[in-house]
Amino acid sequence: MRTTAESTEIAASGTPAVELSLVVPIFNEEESVAPLIARIVEAMTGYAAPWELILVDDGSTDATLAVAREALGRPGLDLHVVALQRNFGQTAAMQAGITQARGRLIATLDGDLQNDPKDIPAMVAELERRELDLLVGWRQNRRDGLLLRKVPSFIANRLIGRITGVRLHDYGCSLKVYRATVIKQVKLMGEMHRFIPAWVAGVVPSSRIGEMPVTHHARQHGVSKYGISRTFRVILDLLSVMFFMRFRARPGHFFGSLGLGLGALSAVILAYLSVEKFILGNDIGTRPLFIIGVMLFLSAVQLITTGILAEMIARTYSRDDSSVSYIVRDVYSGEQPNL
Repeated sequence: MRTTAESTEIAASGTPAVELSLVVPIFNEEESVAPLIARIVEAMTGYAAPWELILVDDGSTDATLAVAREALGRPGLDLHVVALQRNFGQTAAMQAGITQARGRLIATLDGDLQNDPKDIPAMVAELERRELDLLVGWRQNRRDGLLLRKVPSFIANRLIGRITGVRLHDYGCSLKVYRATVIKQVKLMGEMHRFIPAWVAGVVPSSRIGEMPVTHHARQHGVSKYGISRTFRVILDLLSVMFFMRFRARPGHFFGSLGLGLGALSAVILAYLSVEKFILGNDIGTRPLFIIGVMLFLSAVQLITTGILAEMIARTYSRDDSSVSYIVRDVYSGEQPNL
């Protein structure tokens, strides 16, 4: 079912040329690209509406880009290959593909053959049936290592759900289906692709975000781009997400609250020491508590000042938010439209 915004757009421009865009970021996946394209074509054979495939090469240093370009012009495949100037990371590559996408709906998946493209038509149908804006894949039977992948992911999913309020079983699954009108309102930066549901929840109610079980395969070629160090980055990114979700429009409240709290504590300490000095006549110059009180006062001033500066920066940023986190070198397109 189309949303009001989508219906208005279609009424103004006629039937959209592309119904579904498949966005796949790839980096050093030369052995996986050709099988991936073949699987996608096979999976989408029965899909009645026009669709396109967008491969985003994230500055690969092997033959990934060359192999991808070999599929250009393949009959029955509307393929576009976006080549980034260097390696900007999966989030930036995903953003580049979403920006390039022309479809009313957008599906994303990994390029390592672990996601199964056969799940995409079913996910599209489920998203439409439930009238969702985002449908997330749930890898119930993950084909990954227990200690290095499954356990950290389980902990991260629970933690992310508790902090963001968007409770899903599998935040890390790249297989997702979005309404283009919604996901294009979200700007992806840093390594925030794993928190996309949380960012989408800032645009639409969390009730319009769902999940469904999908197939997951073991990696067949190449090596994983992730390791245990990712866990620490996830924690830092999660703190950033929490800050942006709660204080992005009012950062002064965050820093100001901390500053006022420290300032109140400093005032109590200095008031007590003033009584000690001026009423009781005790020496306070060498007392550690005096140094602590002064340091808390200075910290309070710094935090409140930081809050004011953050408010000024936030207002400037909201007026000019046209920057992008990637640079496109070339865009290659096939000549055959997918009908």
